[in-house]
Amino acid sequence: MSTEITNEQYEWLDASFIEEQITTKCIGKKVVYFNEVDSTNVIAKQLGKTPGYHGTLVLAEQQNAGRGRLGRKWSTSKGDGIWMTLILQPQIRIEHASMLTLVTALAVNQGIRKVTGLNSFIKWPNDIVMNGKKVCGILTEMSTINEKLECIVIGIGINANRDSFPDELKNTATSLKLESKKEIDRVSLIASVMKYFEMYYEMFKKEENLKEHVKDYNEMLINRNRQVKIVGNDSEYIGLALGINETGALLVQTDETIRGERKTVIKTVMSGEVSVRGVYGYV
Repeated sequence: MSTEITNEQYEWLDASFIEEQITTKCIGKKVVYFNEVDSTNVIAKQLGKTPGYHGTLVLAEQQNAGRGRLGRKWSTSKGDGIWMTLILQPQIRIEHASMLTLVTALAVNQGIRKVTGLNSFIKWPNDIVMNGKKVCGILTEMSTINEKLECIVIGIGINANRDSFPDELKNTATSLKLESKKEIDRVSLIASVMKYFEMYYEMFKKEENLKEHVKDYNEMLINRNRQVKIVGNDSEYIGLALGINETGALLVQTDETIRGERKTVIKTVMSGEVSVRGVYGYV
């Protein structure tokens, strides 16, 4: 079910608070607020079809049909999380758009560390984790017209002040409040994420790759130097995660039998429809 945009449904947030707290040049300077929507990504894609929305941030107190990567449902509650989508209308090649998911993961992780003082990490390619549990998910989608990029929308869902999770999630999900034992200032966190995103986005635009991001990303990569299980549609294998390359692919060292001889090889894993898990659990 899509959400129609009407004047009664949303309002520009007062410049007195969220927009004033965002100190970027462009990213997040214009904010659209909803009390409740099906999906901020759906709203953002509708807005993104019109020129002039580059850098706009869509925020909602609650999402009723939020989605994560590979179509997974993302549970939200009113008032205790950050559910937002950033609209980009960049002049970049379509095949490079997926790298912005990793750019966003970097920005969110830096923002969380800055505001909370806690050590959060990235689970390749786009989850933010603390103590082995997921605290944030990121979903990047794009719209094209006549084989040209119309807009990119980047959905970010952060469990900020959630106090508990249902039984099926409590072993794999957590919140910033649960980890820090204190209430999180959501506005400060939003502003911090936007600041870091603008910085990393400007770096990305230079050559449309992650050459300048690799060092920071790999330092925050929870999978790095760990055994991981790569699960595809029709195969899976175990290897050692080495880090990402400048395209955002995960480099995995594994052993293979080639022409009857056992050899160590390094595979390049693209996100797409592949899932990366810890050998014994989520990370």
